Amino acid sequence: MAKIRSGTVVSWRNSSPSLAVFRLMPEGNARFPKYKAGQYIALGRTDCRLTRKAPGGHNPPRFVADLSEQGEEKRGMITHAYSIASAPFETEAEGHLEFYVILERDTEGNLGRLTESMFRMDPAGDNQLTYFDTIKGEFTLERRAAGFDSVVFVGTGTGVAPFVSMIKQLHFEAGRGASDRTRYTLLHANRTYEELDYRADFAAIAAAQRLDFVYVPSVSRPTPRDLENAALGKGRANNLLRLVFGMPAKEEQDLSEAAARRLDAAQAKKALERTVMPELPRDASLADLQRRVRSPKTVIVTCGNPDSMADIQYVADAQHVHFEKEDW
Repeated sequence: MAKIRSGTVVSWRNSSPSLAVFRLMPEGNARFPKYKAGQYIALGRTDCRLTRKAPGGHNPPRFVADLSEQGEEKRGMITHAYSIASAPFETEAEGHLEFYVILERDTEGNLGRLTESMFRMDPAGDNQLTYFDTIKGEFTLERRAAGFDSVVFVGTGTGVAPFVSMIKQLHFEAGRGASDRTRYTLLHANRTYEELDYRADFAAIAAAQRLDFVYVPSVSRPTPRDLENAALGKGRANNLLRLVFGMPAKEEQDLSEAAARRLDAAQAKKALERTVMPELPRDASLADLQRRVRSPKTVIVTCGNPDSMADIQYVADAQHVHFEKEDW
């Protein structure tokens, strides 16, 4: 049975008020278990806001604060599994695990119970984080991408975390002579340039060319400065993938289908008007990307927003390409 331990957060960096990268050191003289790139570990905090189901049989269920007899909000332990963003070689050498997390909000705007507590952590003060001393998961290259000669990673938001671990580990192993002939391509999107965490790491690995790796970053809310950046694309990750495969943006397709079925297309029109249409970075070649991904042995691997992953799976199915995703 896994033991519950208390680790120390030794660094915390925000790329936006709702996104952060932090490093966790193990308890005392312990070391974290060995792991493979793409796996996860359960983290927890003991001062999380506790909730209970609201009465009334809501569907889906609604949750409200769990109050004591004195009317005070109860707090206690909440745990959740998080993909590890550090590579195994980094943990082996430096001891820490690294994580990429978002401050969650529900549909009513309430902050996530665990992440609200995590975002109050401070390496100089409130720096303790519970973890379970077991690391597991089947979202690894050997389980999801073995036998394919072209691997297309599609990372949305913090869903890029396992790909950080995978690509860093591949780069490290290639430097030790363990390179393979697999083509790796990463489509990496977030709302803003600042929120494209790990972009410098990915760009450096692509430039080093120890392995066959191409990095395609994109933002869905570009600024005038972003439009001048030849290395930066536009649009959401799923729409970038559609562009590479010669398919219309999802919002374009939704509008066409609504019109064909004679449905009310008002919502689809509004969605299309709000959409930043996908464009590759100017220094990227569409033809080259298409050659990379159009192979009988291509696999599309994704992690992130459920809606985006669903559309990415739609693209894969439409193109008869093998598909894998991280399921929690």
